Amino acid sequence: MNRSVATVVKNSGSLYYLSCLPKWQLFPAVLRGKVRLSKDGATNPVAVGDRVECEWEGSPDESNPARITEILPRENHLVRKSTNLSKKSHVIAANIDRAFLVCSLYFPELKYPFLDRQLLSCEMFKIPVSIVLNKLDLYGEEAAEQVEEFKRIYASAGYQVIECSVKTGQGIEEIRRLCAGVNGMGINLLSGESGVGKSSIIKLLDPSLSPKIGQISLSHLQGRHTTSLYEMYPISSGGYLIDSPGLRGFGLYGLEKEEVSKYFPEMLALSDECRFVPCTHTHEPGCAVKAALEEGRISQSRYASYLGMLEEDSKFR
Repeated sequence: MNRSVATVVKNSGSLYYLSCLPKWQLFPAVLRGKVRLSKDGATNPVAVGDRVECEWEGSPDESNPARITEILPRENHLVRKSTNLSKKSHVIAANIDRAFLVCSLYFPELKYPFLDRQLLSCEMFKIPVSIVLNKLDLYGEEAAEQVEEFKRIYASAGYQVIECSVKTGQGIEEIRRLCAGVNGMGINLLSGESGVGKSSIIKLLDPSLSPKIGQISLSHLQGRHTTSLYEMYPISSGGYLIDSPGLRGFGLYGLEKEEVSKYFPEMLALSDECRFVPCTHTHEPGCAVKAALEEGRISQSRYASYLGMLEEDSKFR
């Protein structure tokens, strides 16, 4: 009997593909029954990025897969509410060194609440995050002010914004550098709405890779789903990148109403200055967050996202 610790690099339904990183040699595995039953808090008991103990006899293949016997403790994970089961969560990926949240101002049009929900989830699980503003070559000079406003909003909240264009290559070298991490073995997540260009970015980061590249539906300017399963790719310049399916929604999970503002860095920095503690930053007098909002130090769009999360509290707790 052979035993090893491996990393989950692909989820194909009931079949997983593992590799003993940093060695990149995939082999199939299935989940032992009692492990599946013990992970009842999520719709997927094993996520890409999970480190697992496994065992096998002979040479594992589709007809003789290895068996996952234990899921090792996670350093972190990114989770959202299951789209079909409101009381269940869905783990997007685990053990992430950095998340790249890809968005575009247009094609498809940016939805600030969607981006802010992803950012909040990264804050919850202490995942370093970079925002990738893609498709810069499509905007034209008339959108320059909107680009600067976007950068101002998120830079003032403490986030790195990488301006990116697959057509010109702008921003790709910075993403490539961050993917490698300090030891060339960083595990990174690429996430965002359908159609924002995630697969095209992966292809440019490493031309030897061939993720599916989708198109934009002209009728609604929405992306069509091309990636249906989570998959990790090795980047030739160093590090690994997890490509997530194009998302159309991001429901928050496991969060109390009183906790929401703690995961807005710009609000957390001011919360001790509020007259009343705790403060919901909605109606209380002497609220430092509301004062900063009136002075333009906190953006209207971020505050609107915050209020939306409070209103939907009953749906995502």
